[in-house]
Amino acid sequence: RVLSYLARLQPALAMSQFEQCYQTNMTDTAAALGALINTDCTARAKALQMFYDAWQKDALVIDKWFAMQAISTLPDTLSQVKALTKHPAFDLKNPNKVYALIGAFTNRNPSAFHARSGEGYVFLREIIQQLDKLNPLVAARMVKPLTTWKRYDKERQRLMREQLQIILKEKTISSDMFELVSKSL
Repeated sequence: RVLSYLARLQPALAMSQFEQCYQTNMTDTAAALGALINTDCTARAKALQMFYDAWQKDALVIDKWFAMQAISTLPDTLSQVKALTKHPAFDLKNPNKVYALIGAFTNRNPSAFHARSGEGYVFLREIIQQLDKLNPLVAARMVKPLTTWKRYDKERQRLMREQLQIILKEKTISSDMFELVSKSL
């Protein structure tokens, strides 16, 4: 925690910690990367690439790499998550990848997912529509953040309901998705 506070003032400290341990201690490496993940600096991109290069053969570690980026507090997190859906290590057909990237973004990054623009809701709806054709059970699990629309202010409720209504109009909607969305509305 201290390193993450210091990284906001001096990212070089976290980068130094990262470089010292990135090939020998994954726990310390992940902690240092976690400290950099919310810092807009060149060290962040370098550390992300080094982490990926070192651990790309370990699917579970790469899931952590996706999740760390999805929960970043930086203002461009949604665009980064969208870009990561095109990354060679991401596969929409792999539930663990979906949960790591999309699930982390929608469930563990409320400020980005619930941005006033509603872009997070549109993004999730687009992913859900793709997933519903590939794996309806995963899609049904992923729609849950939108089905909690009643918990939010009037504007966010409206934006979330709009996305649910679009899902409901899908001609090839799965029965699980239809049930969850229609009950929610």
